[in-house]
Amino acid sequence: MNALVRRSAALCLTGALTTVLAGCSGDARPVRATRPPVASPSAPPTLAPGPQGLTPVFENGSRTHGRTVALTFDADMTAGQGPRAAGGERFDNPALVATLRRLKVPATFFMTGRWAEEYPSQAADIGGDPLFEIANHSYSHYAFTRDCYGLPTLPQDRMRADVERAFDAFRTAGVARTVPYFRFPGGCYDQRALRALAPGGVTAVQWDVVSGDAFATDPAAVARQVLDGVRPGSVVVMHCTRSAAPVTERALRTIVPELRKRGYRFVRVSEQIGSAGARR
Repeated sequence: MNALVRRSAALCLTGALTTVLAGCSGDARPVRATRPPVASPSAPPTLAPGPQGLTPVFENGSRTHGRTVALTFDADMTAGQGPRAAGGERFDNPALVATLRRLKVPATFFMTGRWAEEYPSQAADIGGDPLFEIANHSYSHYAFTRDCYGLPTLPQDRMRADVERAFDAFRTAGVARTVPYFRFPGGCYDQRALRALAPGGVTAVQWDVVSGDAFATDPAAVARQVLDGVRPGSVVVMHCTRSAAPVTERALRTIVPELRKRGYRFVRVSEQIGSAGARR
């Protein structure tokens, strides 16, 4: 495993996000160590620990067992963006959620704890819908490595607490179901980060298709990038924040029917991990 994995295609996406993330501020105060809640009495599937017991990393499903694709949506809001939300900036996107429901598309939402605090009713609504699943994208959206596109960096001894704080925020918002998956802010991680999160039992989830929806103004271009990149087992990273990804909902209206026409079936990340021979 490389010390730091950054897909070259992700540079465009995450570089664009720097504008929003550069002003992050706030803390990541320690919280009690707790296990994430699960969606049912049978725990969602997770990957076995990696070498030396490190947190396992999932990037895509099987390329040979059916044409499945997982659409994932980052619900990004950083610890310091509360004043911007109070001033009217919208970090949510109810229209996108409504479109997924209308088109009957399963999806996985990687949510920051700060987003759940700002939009608790929406977090609970998404988490209560069996079409969707909520996973963890940290509380603060601070980086888990150094030199991660200008993000403030969490000390190693506070990484797990930041993840647990997000799960606590989901509970407080009334989210009934979450899955034990985690997406690193900026997609940046190294062995130190994987070691820090290992006791929590989460599976880290990356992606193999970058939608390019961050700050995009042309939904057709976003749709083309996704359609050109998807292969069987793909995990697509998108966003459900209106201010940072204003055309994603319109792009979905092209992406979903076209992928179905090509024989793809939409699944949640948990199904892809489960079909990869994960443990429960």
